[in-house]
Order: sequence, then structure tokens, then C-alpha cells
Amino acid sequence: MKLARYFRVAIVSIIAHKLRSILTMLGIIIGVAAVLTTMGIGSGAAASITADIESTGTNLLTVNAGASTAGSSGSSTLTMGDATALADRSIHQALAEVAPEYGASVELSVGDTESQNQVVGVTPVYAAIRNLEVALGRFFTEEEMNDLQRLIVLGSTAADDLFGSPEAALNQPLRIKGETFQVVGVLAESGGSRFTSSDTQAFVPLPLAQGRLFNAPRYRGDYTITAISIKGADSDSLDAAELQIERTLRLRHGLGPDDDNDFTIFNQASLLDIASSISQTLTVFLGSIGAVSLLVGGIGIMNIMLVSVTERTREIGLRKALGAHDSDILLQFLIESLVLTALGG
Repeated sequence: MKLARYFRVAIVSIIAHKLRSILTMLGIIIGVAAVLTTMGIGSGAAASITADIESTGTNLLTVNAGASTAGSSGSSTLTMGDATALADRSIHQALAEVAPEYGASVELSVGDTESQNQVVGVTPVYAAIRNLEVALGRFFTEEEMNDLQRLIVLGSTAADDLFGSPEAALNQPLRIKGETFQVVGVLAESGGSRFTSSDTQAFVPLPLAQGRLFNAPRYRGDYTITAISIKGADSDSLDAAELQIERTLRLRHGLGPDDDNDFTIFNQASLLDIASSISQTLTVFLGSIGAVSLLVGGIGIMNIMLVSVTERTREIGLRKALGAHDSDILLQFLIESLVLTALGG
């Protein structure tokens, strides 16, 4: 009963001093809002990054030409022979599918409309490895690729830029470096903010890209490629897959025991772990900033309550004259600050 009376007295006091109460609660309101906002931003960023990476598959490995460290010896190119060797399942049981690629940034044109895009020469299996969904039309086939047919599949943004909409792009011609290509498919929007988003890319048959389109350089008589996308047999065997890739490429490139790799392997699962760790750190950091704001709000309530004690000396004296104990006075002010904090929160 006494506790309920204290709460009633606290509420009456808060109502009687509306402006002071609102200003007191303002610090807590801002502090709680800061905590919720910063934590929400951190969690949202973490979810976006994770979804971005997972959208390409957690059992994906990418081999890029060039070493990850400067000053490495040996060739800095990958070749079609490397991709063919990695596709041998009798040696590489941990690898399911292999897709070489060769790309460059070039100008695409439709009439007077021009757009600078990354055009990537790929094989048909590339779409499955990279989880690319065709929204309109289709991807080119193995037979069409081998026949060097001038077909192209556009990302959704590239189709919008060149034709105004994905629907308008289907089965229409466009020109790349003087060559006319027919649009046979448009990819579904990938969303997110992928580092090299398929939305802005265009895909053509690999032999065509390496040959008359980009005239890719050769190494030891073999066409070079810019990267190899590899789908692991399963997500649990990615470490084994990475070891098999490294062993084969080092052997093919003639690298000695003391030589650094002249290629770089990106493991999607490892990238996901790193991104999750960074996201957690970001969330904690942003939450800490919000917590500081909340602490400042708490200190503000403490200061206001101290001033309130000074202002209400006569009230305190009257209560003590009527028989109130020090503990009763203390409890009254504690409950009043508690109510203010709860309302502000």
C-alpha cells in the first residue's frame, strides 16, 4: 500500500511540473532512440551483407588471376587449360562444376543510346554456379556457344539503361565494338549491393569473347581467362576443394615450394564468416555509441533530481514534520526518477 502511494505521489509531482518532467525525460528518449536506431542500422547492414553473399551460394569458390601479395614470382595468368584440368572430377572429387570467364568493360549501344558495362564471356554452366536467375528469355546453350553465335544475356539494370525496360530488350539487337548481338535473355534483379552486381553486367559466349570480341592474350598457346568460378561438391568440403585447386594450379604453373601463388582463391564460406564477424563488431560499436547517449540521459535525470531536492526543501521539511522518515523521502525521489525513466524509455 505504501509503495502504491509513493507511485501516486510521483505521478502527481510529474504532472504538476510538466515542463521539467518533459525536459528530464528528453535525455532518456534520445538515448533509447539512439540505441534502437544504431542497433537497427547495424543489424540491417549485417543482414544485407549476409544475404548478398549467400545469394551467390555458400559453396562457391572463385579463382582470380594474379597473386594476393605483391612481388610474387611466376605467371599472373589463368588459362583455359587450367579450367579444363580443374574440371577433371577423377582428380578433384571436391569440385562439382567449373566455369571459366573472360571479361572487360566496353560500350554497348542501341541506336543513339550507349552504356558502359562489364561484358563477361562465360559458359552456360556459369549461370547455375552463380545462381543467376533468367527472368525473361533464356541463357545461351553449349551448342550455340560452340557455334560462336552472337547472343547476349543482359542484367536487369543494363536492359533498363539500353532499352528502357527488360521486356523491351528481349530478342532485340545491340552492338558491341561493331559486332551485332541478339538479346536472348534478361536476368532477374539480384538486388543488394553486390561488389560486381550481375544487374549491370552482360554475358556472351566465352569463345566469342576471347576471340574476335576482346582478342584475349594467349599464354603458352592457350587462351587466358580472368577468373574461374567453381561450385564445390558441398559446403562442408570447401576446404578440401581449395587445397585441390591450389595443388593443381601450382603444379601447372611450375611454382616451386618457396614460390608464392600467382593466383588468388576466394572461398565464399570464409568470406561469409569474415562478413559476419565485421557485422557483429559494427553492431556492437554502434550500440556502444547509443549506450553513451543513454548514459548521458541517465546523468541528466540524476542532475534534475538533485536540483529538485534543493527546490523542494520546504516540502521535504513538511513531510518530516508530519512523521516521514529519511528512507521514505529517499524512496519517494527514487520512485519519481524511476517513473520518469520508464516513461522516457
